[in-house]
Amino acid sequence: MYAVIKTGGKQYRVSPGDVLVVEKLDGEPGAAVAFGDVLMLGDGEAVTIGAPVVEGASVSATLVETRKGEKVKIFKKIRRQGYRRTRGHRQEETVLRVTGISAGGKETKWDGEVSLVTKAELDARARGLDFATLNVSKKALKAAATTLAASASKPAAKAKAPKAVDAAPAEAAAPAPEATAEAPAKKAAAPKKAAAPKAEATTEKKAAAPKKAAAKKDDASE
Repeated sequence: MYAVIKTGGKQYRVSPGDVLVVEKLDGEPGAAVAFGDVLMLGDGEAVTIGAPVVEGASVSATLVETRKGEKVKIFKKIRRQGYRRTRGHRQEETVLRVTGISAGGKETKWDGEVSLVTKAELDARARGLDFATLNVSKKALKAAATTLAASASKPAAKAKAPKAVDAAPAEAAAPAPEATAEAPAKKAAAPKKAAAPKAEATTEKKAAAPKKAAAKKDDASE
């Protein structure tokens, strides 16, 4: 028996035991999911088409995982304009295992066991890696990052302490402005002392100049 169901705006042909990948559905791994929008039923040569849905028909499934699909690249280009843009998108999807189809009192079930092994774990096994150790290593890296961040913040707190200790030398250095205030006064007083000899030297020169002139007059008279 098979059925055509509708979910996420798409139609899927399913049979008991099939693995179905659909648009994201709410639920945890292992949850039971039921689809009531059955558009068509097929049982051998007998086919029942809904109008638009087959009444009393449903498809049951088990949610395996919710993950991100393959990346789709979107590239845009405008010729002769130098315009190029590349974007990527990963659509979230849900993986289901169809367990049974029921319609009109007749039910077909899958006899197997539903495995909740994720695609990431299957890929790790294919590469010969242990998926459990990969998760542990990621957790260890996160723990190491947190410890490094904590250790980096501690030295910053210690660096602030010496500033409080250096406050006392800063107070001891406070009298420096008084010394700087006294220094200009001394410098200002120095030019006054230097100016006094200049005045005396000029008076002496002026006093000496008439004597020379008088000596010349005496020579002329002789």
